[in-house]
Amino acid sequence: MENSTNKLPRHIAIVMDGNGRWAKQRHRPRTFGHRAGQKAVRAIIEACLCRGIEALTLFAFSSENWKRPQDEVGALMELFLKALDREVNELDGYGVRIRFVGELAAFAPALRERMYAAMEKTAGNAKLALNIAVNYGGRWDIAQAARQAAQAAVRGEIDAPQIDEARLAGYFSLADLPPLDLFIRTGGEKRVSNFLLWQLAYAELVFSETLWPDFDAAHLDAAIADFAGRERRYGKTSAQVGGGT
Repeated sequence: MENSTNKLPRHIAIVMDGNGRWAKQRHRPRTFGHRAGQKAVRAIIEACLCRGIEALTLFAFSSENWKRPQDEVGALMELFLKALDREVNELDGYGVRIRFVGELAAFAPALRERMYAAMEKTAGNAKLALNIAVNYGGRWDIAQAARQAAQAAVRGEIDAPQIDEARLAGYFSLADLPPLDLFIRTGGEKRVSNFLLWQLAYAELVFSETLWPDFDAAHLDAAIADFAGRERRYGKTSAQVGGGT
C-alpha cells in the first residue's frame, strides 16, 4: 500500500475479540477458537510488515482475563508457550522486535523465561515493533507510570511540580514508540476494555463486526482506509488543519 498522502498509521493497536464466539458457531471448544486466532495474528503481523507499519500492539491477555475458567486460562498459557517456541526465530528473521507489555511477574517461570528470551533475541530489530500486551490493563499502566514518576521525585531526579503530562508520558509502556494512531477492535463490541487508556487519547477508533479468527489483510486494509479518510484535528478547527483561516 502506497503512503503517498501520509495517511498510513504508524502505530496500530488491536483488541483481538471473538475467538470464543467463532468456536461456538462451529460447535467447538473455546480453545479451538484461540488456536485459530493465532493464525490471524500471524497474518496481521505479515500484513503490517508488507505495509510498512512501524508498530503493532496486540491485546493478548488482559489483567481481567485471569477470571476466566481455569481450564481456558491454562490452555491459553500453553498456546503462548508453543507460539513462542515456534514463531520467535522466524519473526526475528523478518526484523520484528518483540516486546511483552504488562505485569509479567504473574506468569509461571517457564513462560516468563521464554518471554524475556524472545525480547532479548529480537531487541536489535527495527522493521516492526510488535508489542504483545499480557496481564495488561490501562489503569495498571497509568498507576505504574505514576509510581515511577513518584520514585524519581523521591530520588531527587525531578521536582514534583515538574511532573506534567509530557514528563509523565515518558514513564508509560510503549513511550519510546510512535503515538498510537489507529485502534481496532474485532468481534462487534464497541468498548476499549481497559486497553491503552492513556495512549488512546487521540487515536482513531475502528470497530469491526468480524470475529478475530476471520480478520485478515483485507479487513486491515479496510480499517486503514477508514483511518485515512478521517480528519485528525487534535483540538483545532478544520480550517486550521487544512491551512485555512
